[in-house]
Amino acid sequence: MITVVTYDGSFEGLLTAVFEVYEYKLAEVAFSRSSNYQDTIFNTTHQVVASGDKCRRVWKGLEHKLSAKALGDLYKAFLSEQPDIDNVLLDYIRHVFANTVSVEQDFSHPAVLRVVQMARMVHREKHRMEAFVRFQLTRDHLYYAVVEPDFDVLPLIRQHFQDRYADQLWLIYDARRKYGIYYDKESVTTVAMHFSEEVAAGKDIRSIQDEQEGLYQLLWQQYFSSVNILARKNTRLHIQHMPRRYWKYLPEKLL
Repeated sequence: MITVVTYDGSFEGLLTAVFEVYEYKLAEVAFSRSSNYQDTIFNTTHQVVASGDKCRRVWKGLEHKLSAKALGDLYKAFLSEQPDIDNVLLDYIRHVFANTVSVEQDFSHPAVLRVVQMARMVHREKHRMEAFVRFQLTRDHLYYAVVEPDFDVLPLIRQHFQDRYADQLWLIYDARRKYGIYYDKESVTTVAMHFSEEVAAGKDIRSIQDEQEGLYQLLWQQYFSSVNILARKNTRLHIQHMPRRYWKYLPEKLL
C-alpha cells in the first residue's frame, strides 16, 4: 500500500518530508501538497509539519554530494509547480543519497533529466521577468508592478530588483499566485494582498497612480515608437524573445 506524504507546499516542508521518509523508513510513498490532497480508503497518510532542523539536515546532506548549480536546479525545479514535480524531486534526492559519487550528470535517470529540464525553463522565465517588469508610480511614491509568470519566480528575482532599485520603495505582485514581494529600502518581504474592487484585483491601478505616471508612460511609448525600425521588423523573432502573454503589462505594447 502506498503511503501518501502530505506537506504544506513550502520548500522547507518538502525537505522535511524527505527527512521523514528516511526517518520512518517509508518505502512506497507519494508526495502531495496538503491543499491538493483528497483522502481515499486505498492509501495510508503521513502528515508532515515543516521543521527547520530536519530541512537543514537534508540540505546539508545534499551539499556534500551536489554542486551549487545542482542545488539551485533542485530549488528552481520545485518552483516550477508542475503536478508531478514533488515526486520527481523525491526520486532525485533518493538517487543522490543512494550513490557514493555525484549523480547530477546522470541524465539516464529520468528524475535527474526532468529536474535539469524544469530548472532551465524556470531560469529562462526568471530572466524574462527581470527584463519585462514595468513599474508604475502610485500617489504614495510606491513603484508597483504586476506579473503573471508561468512559474513561481518571485523568490528568484527579488535579489535582482533589490540591487537595482535599492533607493526606492517597490512592490512586485504575482496576479496568478496572489502574493507579492515588497522592498522597504532595507529588506524584501513576502506579502499577501487584498484589493478593493476599483483596482481589478491589483491589475489596474490607474485610480491610485501618481498624477505624472500617465505622462511617463506616454513618453516611454513615444521613445519605443521612435527607435522601432519598421523595415527591420521581425515579428516571429520578436515574439520568441517577448511572448504575447507578457504584453498586457508592458506600456510600450499598449500603443
